[in-house]
Amino acid sequence: MKTTARALSTPVRFRATERAGEVSGLLLLPRDARCLLVLAHGAGAGMHHPFLDAMASHLTEHGVATFRYQFPYSEHGSGRPDPRPVLLATVRSAVTVALERAGDLPLVAGGKSMGGRMTSLAAAESALPGVRALVFVGFPLHPAGTPGVERAEHLARVTVPMLFLQGTRDALAELDLLRPVCDRLGALATLHVVEGADHSFHVLKRSGSTDHDVLRELAATTASWVSKRLAVG
Repeated sequence: MKTTARALSTPVRFRATERAGEVSGLLLLPRDARCLLVLAHGAGAGMHHPFLDAMASHLTEHGVATFRYQFPYSEHGSGRPDPRPVLLATVRSAVTVALERAGDLPLVAGGKSMGGRMTSLAAAESALPGVRALVFVGFPLHPAGTPGVERAEHLARVTVPMLFLQGTRDALAELDLLRPVCDRLGALATLHVVEGADHSFHVLKRSGSTDHDVLRELAATTASWVSKRLAVG
């Protein structure tokens, strides 16, 4: 357990699935927390990736607590993601743990790329306990170079508000395809576009912005959206 000027950081161990065993989690709780975001990592990096570290830190500045966690394959150092049933079960286990630790804080869930998509797939199967909204940090709508919308079909079965944070240079989500997806979801979907950002939310120097600027934008947008949609804070 570590206390900083802004937040209390608490390591957590929990069972992902009976067969996969325990994985690591990290609860970052600011003193003025207004909600708790269960934040899953992307396919190529675990919960300690610098992007997620920075995102969680910036979120604390806006009163958003985070619970990051490992999928079993990343916990064990493998580069190959677990089968989908294991990933979905891990999402549900993480949400259950977060709910137990949230106290009176409203619960939101989501993640970076694959982590966000797995969270939405789990929510589409059946409602995630206590989760009142979903946040996608770069929703992977399709593989790079293979445009399509099949990966979004399950979103029609999600019953809570959804925030899509997407860059204009994201090779895994052409905006001409994603915008109609969000339009079909109606009032449940909000699309926030980050000009010049790619799937990793990296921006080119000529854009006039920095990656740090983008992270601050993502955190501020998430906090503001959650506050409005859930009427918290």
